[in-house]
Amino acid sequence: MNDFDFLVGHWTVRHRRLKERLAGCTDWEEFGGTCSLRPLLDGQANVDDNVLDMPSGTYRAASIRAYDPATGRWSIWWLDSRQPHDLGMPVVGAFKDGTGTFLADDTLNGQPIRVRFLWTDITPSSARWQQEFSNDGGATWETNWVMEFQRVDFQRITS
Repeated sequence: MNDFDFLVGHWTVRHRRLKERLAGCTDWEEFGGTCSLRPLLDGQANVDDNVLDMPSGTYRAASIRAYDPATGRWSIWWLDSRQPHDLGMPVVGAFKDGTGTFLADDTLNGQPIRVRFLWTDITPSSARWQQEFSNDGGATWETNWVMEFQRVDFQRITS
């Protein structure tokens, strides 16, 4: 239940994102942002507030995470201010040996894909998240978004 405690607090984020996904694109865009996470439900859930300063304009989003003690797994939803009516399917998974792996089935341009989130390189002052898509059932993966987190301060939010 404490897997995401490392992310509690305030962060600056460096984003690197492929301009097109699963299209053979090698053109990346980079932009900044911020993230602030707080726990909910006595630590069984959490929410973060994100500001993404994309080249096409700034928007806000939130990650909502909930832990299931019966399975030991987390479900993660993305709420995007550009599409506030659509939570989509959650990615579901857990941490093992310092890496969080979360998976879901989804669609991209009407085609079925697998989605994988990875949390790695976690320290008290930094962390890395990346998103990958697969259009072959997980045989191969394309990394299409990387977020590098740097803690703004070491103050922790406790409520």
